[in-house]
Amino acid sequence: MMLVFLLLMVITGVIVAQQISAKSLQVKIADGIVEGVNASGIRIYKGIPFAAPPVGELRWKAPQPVKSWAGTRKAHKFGPRAMQRPLFSDMQFRSDGMSEDCLYLNVWTPAKSSKERLPVLVYFYGGGLMTGDGSEYRYDGENMSRQGIVAITVNYRVSVFGFFAHPELTKESPHHASGNYGLMDQAAALQWVKQNIAAFGGDPDKVTIAGESAGSFSVSAQMASPLAKHLINGAIGESGSLLAKGRVVPLKDAEALGLKFAAIAGAKSLEELRKLPAEQVLEYSANHEWELFPVTVDGYFLPKAPDEVYAAGEQSKIPLLAGWNSEEGHYTSVFGDKEPTEANFKAVLEKTYGGKSGEYWKLYGGTTVEAIKQGATDLASDNFIGYGTWKWSDLQSKTGSKPVYRYFYTHSRPALKGAKDNSPESAGAVHSAEIEYAMGNLPTNKFYDWQPEDYTVSQIMQGFFVNFIKTGNPNGTGLPAWTPVKPNGPAEVMIIDVDSRLETEKHRDRYLFLDKNL
Repeated sequence: MMLVFLLLMVITGVIVAQQISAKSLQVKIADGIVEGVNASGIRIYKGIPFAAPPVGELRWKAPQPVKSWAGTRKAHKFGPRAMQRPLFSDMQFRSDGMSEDCLYLNVWTPAKSSKERLPVLVYFYGGGLMTGDGSEYRYDGENMSRQGIVAITVNYRVSVFGFFAHPELTKESPHHASGNYGLMDQAAALQWVKQNIAAFGGDPDKVTIAGESAGSFSVSAQMASPLAKHLINGAIGESGSLLAKGRVVPLKDAEALGLKFAAIAGAKSLEELRKLPAEQVLEYSANHEWELFPVTVDGYFLPKAPDEVYAAGEQSKIPLLAGWNSEEGHYTSVFGDKEPTEANFKAVLEKTYGGKSGEYWKLYGGTTVEAIKQGATDLASDNFIGYGTWKWSDLQSKTGSKPVYRYFYTHSRPALKGAKDNSPESAGAVHSAEIEYAMGNLPTNKFYDWQPEDYTVSQIMQGFFVNFIKTGNPNGTGLPAWTPVKPNGPAEVMIIDVDSRLETEKHRDRYLFLDKNL
């Protein structure tokens, strides 16, 4: 009998402990109760809806409020990713499939109770505003959370579902706008954060938004939009902004592109387009992603072009940390199948820039093969990402009233695991290479043969990010001193590598030239 009694006591104790544990993982938010999981002291909540499913009549509409739920919603797995085509091979998803019903976010928190007021990071994924998901390993928030930060990743609509404009959409909109639904999703998520993050131990008045590539475009857009004002307190941009010329189009032009897509889909009206299955809409968009679904100056989310907003000082007046990588583009994109010679480079510049080719040669040319390769790589990088990121940080330093910190990331990723050649992946830091380093997520990427120096760089870069998220300033113990950009002059730039150091920018003349000639 005694043995049976002891067994009953043990079983009862386990059940009670499980109940207590589950109770401690429950959080009451505005729409109901969510229950997360515990990962060695970090509470994780996956797949929390922050807006109603944008399906049926809500396809191509601004995000609508979530319908409250009764009982406890288990937040144990990632929600579905947005409808998208598999355009980039480096994306590793953990999402629960793919669906139009995709407006979910994920929270990692180290807080033990709602009484804590920890700084908050909201991270937007990259993917050209055409692909991506908050479940990707490289954006995982656990390691940021272990640094005393409440970390969040956000899903938003992409491609045709996120950036389709059409005259009928403009007409039905109460704001007389169409397009930019993916950016509105992000703003709705930020509103959710403002309303709910205190329940997870976060400080709604200390929210930093961040992202890489399209995520960085998104950060620059949220800073320019009246929808996100008073919702953000700091910003981090990794490689990209909407301030480069050609990144946004007027509403009328976007509507014309929308009519072109409707013709491709064989739809004579918006009603017909909304009745099409999501998979069919996606199929019709194939190979048109870059052409037909741009960010739009819609008069609502973006009242005017972002560069005009920043020039007028109408953006969010918050600290900004922004930069780009040393090999955002590659010299082969300039030369094609031609050899990187002086004659070929001059011929390409003449064909591309005509009467301005001589000035481009002065800025990017060289006398050796290696110098020509580097110059063409710099040109490709600047045209793709570098100039736009420079323009953003430059204007913010002039009109944003708060410090701007600029970096240049130069660390090359190591060789792939199992590669016969142990040399680094590339001579420079390719586009998106820094994400795992910045987020402390090198171990989540199983493809590369990470070395001790990679973890050194990650510790430095994540340290800068963590300090900035907590204080609006990247400086801290054990890190190189970093001074803000000075308006109207050569900036101090943090070179992030094994030997991270502050240097005066060397190529301001390039960006001033591009600013006048792009």
